[in-house]
Amino acid sequence: MSSASASGSQPTGADREQLLQVFDALLQPERFKDYGPNGLQVEGKPVIRKIVSGVTASRALIEAAIAAQADAIFVHHGLFWRGQDGRVTGWMKQRLALLLAHDINLFAYHLPLDAHPVLGNNAQLGDILGLRAESRFAEQDLGFLGGWADAREPVFAQDLARHLESRLQRPVVSVEGSQAAIQKIAWCSGGAQGYFEAAIAAGAHAFITGEISEPQAHLARECGVSFLACGHHATERYGAPAVAAQVATQLGLSHAFIDIHNPA
Repeated sequence: MSSASASGSQPTGADREQLLQVFDALLQPERFKDYGPNGLQVEGKPVIRKIVSGVTASRALIEAAIAAQADAIFVHHGLFWRGQDGRVTGWMKQRLALLLAHDINLFAYHLPLDAHPVLGNNAQLGDILGLRAESRFAEQDLGFLGGWADAREPVFAQDLARHLESRLQRPVVSVEGSQAAIQKIAWCSGGAQGYFEAAIAAGAHAFITGEISEPQAHLARECGVSFLACGHHATERYGAPAVAAQVATQLGLSHAFIDIHNPA
């Protein structure tokens, strides 16, 4: 699936450093202790006219960006992570070779893209689900806590699971914590199952994230807080195109979001 956010006029282009400064000013990566480098990960051509956004800097996304004649790629999951094998072989060599051969810039923002209060993954996920954040929880304020953005009849765990499946168009793993009505809902996109206890401590009646591990099922039942895993990729599809579209509009660039299918 792809969508374009540019006008019909020919984009004038922006300097690579200017684009980096706009991304940094918006997402403030210096505020976060992250698992890898945020910002420009691979340097390409100095002038950018078209940005392609996506979730992960996979080979499929890079190939699609080349076909779309992009000058830059903007993603949530970049190429480099703390503690990874630093050798440029196999899949890493293939991805880097494509970027370098086509002179494409790669920009990646991880936790800063999760946390942005309006355009980030969690804020955009809340909008998609019809949730309104009232406060933050968990380390670095990554988790959102709130309720429905509109007035609703009482909602129970099974109702919430059906709602999530309808909005995200995918199956949901749901562990019911209680048969009581759900009022306070916590959510944090991606692999945030480790924040479940923080969500419980914050007073949530249900926690929405991307993945579930073995301990969370027991905690849900024992603590009376429902746990709903909606998919890592599925919950992080919204921040990158929202940020890239705004920045492209600000700088007069062309933008396209390319969603590479991922069942996770």
